[in-house]
Amino acid sequence: MLGGISFDKVLVIAAIAVMLIGPQRLPMYAEKLGGFVRNLRKYADGARDRMRDEVGADVFDEIDWKKLDPRQYDPRRIIRDALSVDEIMAEVGDVVNGTPHEEPQVVGIASVATRAAARLEAGALPPFDPEAT
Repeated sequence: MLGGISFDKVLVIAAIAVMLIGPQRLPMYAEKLGGFVRNLRKYADGARDRMRDEVGADVFDEIDWKKLDPRQYDPRRIIRDALSVDEIMAEVGDVVNGTPHEEPQVVGIASVATRAAARLEAGALPPFDPEAT
């Protein structure tokens, strides 16, 4: 329902709110809450309309908004994917085997640390990290 809040919990919160606010002030606060929800909905609709105008209706309709939902990201999975052992070992293998490179290779921080542990052979280029400079 509301981000993991069940209907039972909403009823308990409402009952506590009724007891704390009291029957005299309850209509006034309910009206304020309704106005807040209407304003919030208007603000969200306005932001969506402005974005549709800026980006263009055809592009806006093609965007997969569920893919961009920040709630789907798991930091542990992102880090695990970024530090994938297979990718790092392939990069280290390139350095150790002396694969020639035309330019310094741009690599991530994790692979720089792993490559630093690998021994460079004659003619192999050292790792290059533009974020460290």
